[in-house]
Amino acid sequence: MRSIVYTAFVLGYFGPVGTFTHQALLALCPDAPARPYSSVATALLAVRSGEVAASVVPIENSVEGGVSATLDYLSTPGEAPLSIQAEVLVRVSFDLAVRPGTALSAIRTVITHPHAGAQCRDWLATHLPDATIIERGSTAAAAQDVANPTSEFDAAICAPVAREMYALAAAARNINDSDGAITRFVLVGRPGHIPPPTGHDKTTFVVYMRADHSGALLEILQQLAMRGVNLTRIESRPTKTTLGSYCFSVDAEGHLADARVSGALQGLKRICADVVYLGSYPRADGIAPEIAYGASEADYASSKIWLDSLR
Repeated sequence: MRSIVYTAFVLGYFGPVGTFTHQALLALCPDAPARPYSSVATALLAVRSGEVAASVVPIENSVEGGVSATLDYLSTPGEAPLSIQAEVLVRVSFDLAVRPGTALSAIRTVITHPHAGAQCRDWLATHLPDATIIERGSTAAAAQDVANPTSEFDAAICAPVAREMYALAAAARNINDSDGAITRFVLVGRPGHIPPPTGHDKTTFVVYMRADHSGALLEILQQLAMRGVNLTRIESRPTKTTLGSYCFSVDAEGHLADARVSGALQGLKRICADVVYLGSYPRADGIAPEIAYGASEADYASSKIWLDSLR
């Protein structure tokens, strides 16, 4: 994976130090000065205000799906637009961190981030069935809290790096239910810079339905399917206007520069109330899409030549 050079500007990230987001930032931009923020919202607000050049935030987990806070704050109506510039994948592993000398049998209260708790749900039910699980903040903040001798919590579910940072012991290691859990993080900046197409790209956007009626989602999907655009993620999110009003957050294979993708976005703009473009960027896994018959750049170019000949 190629690192991004951001040495002249400060970057933000969902902190504190020792989170998986911090690890993702170091993978993307190892030499950039960085500033942690206490929430996804404040990390993205710092981008909008110009306080930082870009921020790294989690957007998707292989176990829990999309990260609601990121999906919502990326496209907040009335706020300055944002653009995804890169992504990175981080394999997730959790330890049960305790103050030295604390036995597993003595643990009654555990603190962690909601996504971490969800990824360790089965392990907790098996090994700590009577413990109270409190979900808040971040995994690194949870470790920092438990490191305080006066903490009300007996243990924290956190990354090994956070456990080591706060000199905690491991009551248990690798307690996540899935060994293959991966979290996807994105580098979010302000619009203006779109990385050039690589042949293995993603495009992210949000679609707002014009009206709620039978087949409304099908109409949206048809604009993509008829042009051979494959989706890697689609999720409904409340518009926060009225009950039952939803928009769709989408990741699609391809780049804005690809004729099939730009054509699909144009089609969506014609039939939808709004389409919010959130960026085209290289896929972290480097997987190139399988282009359907008739959907390649050459196919679009030859059909345009034919149409021009008719005119």
